[in-house]
Amino acid sequence: MSQHKRRTPVQQVRRKQAVIAVAFAGTVALGVGVGVWASADGGGSPAGGVAQASSDPASTAASSRAATPSSPAPSRSYPLSRAPRTIPAVRSHTPARGPGWRPQRGERVVVNDPQLADEGKLIAGELGLAYAGEKNDVRAGDLRLALGGGGNPESYTMTVRGGRIDISGPADAGVFYATRTLKQEVHGGRTAPEGVVRDEPAKPVRGFMLDIARKPFTASWIEDRIRELGDLKFNELGLHFSDDQGFRIESSSHPEIVSKDHLTKAQVKQIVGLAAARHITVVPEIDSPGHLGAVIAAHPDLQLRNVNGVATRGAIDISKGASAKIVDDLLNEYAGLFTGNQWHLGGDEYQALTVANPQASYPQLAAAAQQKYGSGATVADLATGWLNDRAATVRAHDRTMRAWNDGFFRDTSVQPAKDLQVAYWTGKEIGARPPVEYLSAGRKVINYNDEFLYYVLGQPQTFVYPTGQRIYEQWNPRVLRGTAAVPAGYDGQILGGTFAVWSDLANAQTQDQVAAGIRMPLRATVQKLWDPGAPELSWTEFKALADRLG
Repeated sequence: MSQHKRRTPVQQVRRKQAVIAVAFAGTVALGVGVGVWASADGGGSPAGGVAQASSDPASTAASSRAATPSSPAPSRSYPLSRAPRTIPAVRSHTPARGPGWRPQRGERVVVNDPQLADEGKLIAGELGLAYAGEKNDVRAGDLRLALGGGGNPESYTMTVRGGRIDISGPADAGVFYATRTLKQEVHGGRTAPEGVVRDEPAKPVRGFMLDIARKPFTASWIEDRIRELGDLKFNELGLHFSDDQGFRIESSSHPEIVSKDHLTKAQVKQIVGLAAARHITVVPEIDSPGHLGAVIAAHPDLQLRNVNGVATRGAIDISKGASAKIVDDLLNEYAGLFTGNQWHLGGDEYQALTVANPQASYPQLAAAAQQKYGSGATVADLATGWLNDRAATVRAHDRTMRAWNDGFFRDTSVQPAKDLQVAYWTGKEIGARPPVEYLSAGRKVINYNDEFLYYVLGQPQTFVYPTGQRIYEQWNPRVLRGTAAVPAGYDGQILGGTFAVWSDLANAQTQDQVAAGIRMPLRATVQKLWDPGAPELSWTEFKALADRLG
């Protein structure tokens, strides 16, 4: 930042003001003022003039103390600013004439509330500014963060005027997102354009899910992704850490199930803490009653077996009380580790329900269903009851819960709990239910569309690695299944979406290859979750912007 112009002393400013008074306004070029020159794409121009003073009295007085001309050159000496170029794009920008703002060492970040200390310290460190804490005075070059106003807690207003930046939002999340916008705007020595940004996301769920059960990822790699996700305004990180291939987090209640290569609780606490500092909720998933192979390996007596005694891969026998106890033990244990308000219960691909006649193939399950729910109850009823019972365990910890769409079944006498959200990922399961069935029943839905948002290592079955371009040009949150959108009337029930990495063939890619492969899909996904409309930039322009921002 040392290449930026230094501020001009008061005497020089006054001397140059005298020049302005006698010179033709359109031809004067002063390289001075409280700000610094705007870059070509920042909306300002180094063609001439000084920064326009703020219209509010306190700001004007402070600017005068900081050597801002009391009678600035006409603002028309600057062209109207252009909207910031960021990912995701800002929703609204009111242009203005002025030099914009560029960070210079020694300038301050100040806050109006101690709740914003973390956001203030983070952006100060990133931009090489001094964090000054709570201050009421106003100085040239200030970046001020404030809580205020109402509305969407993730919304914010950012005003660039008079050589300063004022950021405000109704909650610290919105203020944080404003600092992400600013960080991108000034990336590479560029300038935040003059004017006012008013911004907020279209969708409250903007997620990335990582399967660490099949492929262990290092804590440092996950932390790098958290920083990347935070800068892109994602707000969820899903961790699928239990499956047939492994159980990847240290356990005190059942240490016998934990895989050799796993995260310690200390590492997970650090991950959760870093995520919280970036306003990202970590959403844990212990999938059940299927995908429990790692648990069953340590407890083979809980393995589901069919009428012929053949083991059913990954499936726990839900007719046994011990099966419920071990899963509830784990849910209760990890509720103390994952402190966010979201939880994923799984519920998908229970193999007992993929056979032609579950009642005949698994008579013990049929008997348990009838004993618990009556003579007409089925294995699907028992599986639904299992899901509801696990939901009750998690609900006691005051969590909002979701389950995979193929964990919800048609025509069961036992209905899934009404507060379960649908994580819609596929239309390929047996007896597939289209998204509208869930929406018309009043369910809230999160989009995990496997046609666009599934990055499955090794590309097994029919999966192919998704491209950012296809997401950017063809997907939006209403495209829940395949490539067709559900009617717009259901938009309010679709909470958002999640891009997922599944590690089916764990060795197909290294961690670094995964990071590179998901880079543009993540950016395209968050653009469409922040603003589902047709993007202003072409894909070529969007990719070039991503490359510039790094």
